[in-house]
Amino acid sequence: MIISASRRTDLPNYYSEWFLNRIKEGYLYVRNPMNAHQISKIILSPEVVDCIVFWTKNPEPMFSRLDELVDYKYYFQFTLTGFGRDIEYNILHKRKCMIPIFQALSYKIGRERVIWRYDPIIFTTRYSPEYHLKAFEQIAKELQGYTSKCVISFVDIYRKNQKNMKDLHSFFLTEEDLAIFGKEIALIARKYNIKVATCAETIDLSFCGIEHSCCIDKELIEQIIGCKIKAGKDKNQRKECGCVESVEIGTYNTCRNGCRYCYANYSQECVVQNSKQYDAHSPLLCGKIMEQDKITERKVKSLKEQ
Repeated sequence: MIISASRRTDLPNYYSEWFLNRIKEGYLYVRNPMNAHQISKIILSPEVVDCIVFWTKNPEPMFSRLDELVDYKYYFQFTLTGFGRDIEYNILHKRKCMIPIFQALSYKIGRERVIWRYDPIIFTTRYSPEYHLKAFEQIAKELQGYTSKCVISFVDIYRKNQKNMKDLHSFFLTEEDLAIFGKEIALIARKYNIKVATCAETIDLSFCGIEHSCCIDKELIEQIIGCKIKAGKDKNQRKECGCVESVEIGTYNTCRNGCRYCYANYSQECVVQNSKQYDAHSPLLCGKIMEQDKITERKVKSLKEQ
């Protein structure tokens, strides 16, 4: 089993104490977002957890307890963009805080296990293609030697982020202009010895050295754990997504990063209310077990090929 921690919230930033407590206890509960009273019990034994994929904009709260994951294999998807607080309003200063945190994580666990995400890319009057190229190079220069790979994507408009995105007056580039932009990104990345790839994009930028990639990466996981795994495509993701199957343990409307483009939060009021229910010692993230809830242990197993 591969654990996704998490597409739905910044678990390392805000809920790492809960997660590490669950690792110690050996299980956690996940509420089904499509059926509020259906809860899955997920066993977290190292015998069945092949790899953990962390998604975050700030993993620093986990630093002092990373040794508690000694029996597990894992890697981080670390999002670091050029946006200011008008789009990512609860993120620490990029140059003063986040780049040093990225470097520190890489030093602790190795650069192959820290993937830089410069995504999503949003084009606005302020954040023009020229702006992004300049910001991308500034960050890439600082991350040289601290990561081997950068993943980019272009913003998607969902029902859940449509309202917040509307105020940004964003625009899309033509396919021809995207190709030109992609070529410049690839040249910058190559300059700093970073391989760049796209995530869940239909556009083909392979001509300039940007391949299609994925977040739950079978090839990378096999490299990290040292053996082959038998894992198929994640059927719960859109068709452009190349991720292999994983078990998601996060909860919607719990991330406090405040990113305008986020699809995992549709109500800031819900985020505030859910955060108040956070209990680091509960098996359930940001919530309580109710009388009408039904808890079922999910059948999980190792995907390693024997």
